[in-house]
Amino acid sequence: MKQALQLRLGQHLTMTPQLQQAIKLLQLSTLELQQEIQEALDSNLMLEVAEDGENESGNKTENETEQVTKENTGEQDSIQTDTIPEDLPVDSTWEDTYDNIQTTTSSSTYQESDREREIGDTNTESLQEHLRWQMQLTPFSDSDLLIADAIIDAIDDDGFLRAEIEDLRQILPAELEIELDEVEAVLHRIQNFDPPGVAARSVQESLILQLKQILGESDENNVAFKLVSEHFELLANRDFNQLMRKLGVDEDELKVLIQIIQSLNPRPGSQITPSKAEYIIPDVTVRKIKGKWKVELNTDAAPRIRINAQYANMVKQTKNSADSTCMKNHLQEARWFIKSLASRNETLLKVATCIVERQRAFLEYGDEAMKALVLHDIAEAVEMHESTISRVTTKKYMHTPRGIFELKYFFSSHVSTADGGECSATAIRALIKKLIAAEAPGKPLSDSKIANFLSEQGINVARRTVAKYREAMAIPPSNERKRLT
Repeated sequence: MKQALQLRLGQHLTMTPQLQQAIKLLQLSTLELQQEIQEALDSNLMLEVAEDGENESGNKTENETEQVTKENTGEQDSIQTDTIPEDLPVDSTWEDTYDNIQTTTSSSTYQESDREREIGDTNTESLQEHLRWQMQLTPFSDSDLLIADAIIDAIDDDGFLRAEIEDLRQILPAELEIELDEVEAVLHRIQNFDPPGVAARSVQESLILQLKQILGESDENNVAFKLVSEHFELLANRDFNQLMRKLGVDEDELKVLIQIIQSLNPRPGSQITPSKAEYIIPDVTVRKIKGKWKVELNTDAAPRIRINAQYANMVKQTKNSADSTCMKNHLQEARWFIKSLASRNETLLKVATCIVERQRAFLEYGDEAMKALVLHDIAEAVEMHESTISRVTTKKYMHTPRGIFELKYFFSSHVSTADGGECSATAIRALIKKLIAAEAPGKPLSDSKIANFLSEQGINVARRTVAKYREAMAIPPSNERKRLT
C-alpha cells in the first residue's frame, strides 16, 4: 500500500473552552451557579467577592464613606469617655471592668444559638424513631421486641405496613419458633400507637383504626364503622343512594357520617414524617411601575465577583517566569469567567423581558389570558438559536405579582379557535378548572360536557383532550367528584 499526502479544504465549528464555559453557565440553575462561582473563587486566586457598595477597585463610594464616618463619629459620641480608665489594674481585664457589656453579649449570643438549635431540631424525628420511642415505653417481652422492631422497619413514611405477616415471621430468628398469631398480636399493639391509624395494611384498615381510637363506641360511630368496614367500595365510588339504602339513613345523616370520615387522615404517617421545605430563588423579578412592567435581575441570587486588583498588579512585578505564567493564566481565566457571567445575565434579562412583553395579559388577568408561545417565537425575537432559549428557560424562575413561575411555564402549545385565532393550553386548563369549580356538587360535569362548553366559547377541544388536561391538573373524573348537596 503506497503512502501519500493529500490536501483537503473544509470548514468545521470548534467550541473553544471559553464558549463551552459560557454555555455551561447559561444552563445552570441559581443554586448550581452559586456552587460554580464558589468553586471558581476557591480555585482562582485572581477572583474575589465584591462587597455591596464597592467599585471595581474595592474602594467604597463617596456617600458610603461619608455614612461610615458619621456612624463611627456617632458611636464615639455615644461612649461616655469619663467612665473609661486610663489604665486597667494589673490583674484585671477589659471584661472584668465592663462585665455588663460582656454578659449581655454572651447572653444574647447564647440565646441566638439556642434558638437556632431549637429551630434546627424541629420536625427532625422520623416516623420509625417515633414508633420505637413508644415501643420502648411499652412492656414487651424480648421476643415481642424483635417482632415489633421488624414491623416498624416495614412501615413506610405514609404509615402503612408494606410487608406480609408471613414475610415478617421469616426474617425473625428461627430458633425463637415464632408463630403467625404472635406477630399478629404484636401488630395489633403497634396499631394502637400514635399517630392513629399507623401500621395498617390498607387505607380501609387505617380509617377503621382511627375511628376506634378517636371516636369511641357510640351508636353513631357504630354506623361509621359499618360504613367503612362493610361499604367502603360504595363510599369510594360515591354511590350515595345505595349507601343510604343499606345503612338506613337519610341524606343529612349520611352527610354527617361522610364528614366524620373525611376528617380522618388517609396517610397517618405524614403527621410525623419530616418534610424539608424547598425554597426557590427567583432569577428575575417583574414589577409594575407607573403602569409599565419592569423586568430586573435578582442581584441577590448569586454573589458579585471581581478581579483582585492587588494580585492583578503583581503579574507585571513577578520576575519568576513560572509564577508569572501561572498568574497570567489565572487572570485570563478570571476575566473569561466574569465575561461569561455577564453574558449569562444579559441573555437571561433579554429573554425574560421578551417573555413579559408577550405574556403581559397573563400578568394583568391570570391564566385564562395566557397567550400561546413557543421557543421559536422568543428565539426569533431576540435573534438567538432555540437551543439557547431552551437553556436559558430551564430551571430559571421569575417572581411576578401572581407568584413564582419557571420560565418554561410561559410556553405552551395552542389550539385553534372558531374565529381563526389561537388559545394556549394553559388558558384552556384554567377554563376547565373554572368550570369544574362552578359545577353543581350533585351533578358534576363530564369531560364531554366540558368540551361542549368550550366549543360554545369558540375553543375546539376534543373530549380526550379535556380528559388529558384534567388528569394533568390532578382533578378526578366526574363520578369521583360527586358530593352531597
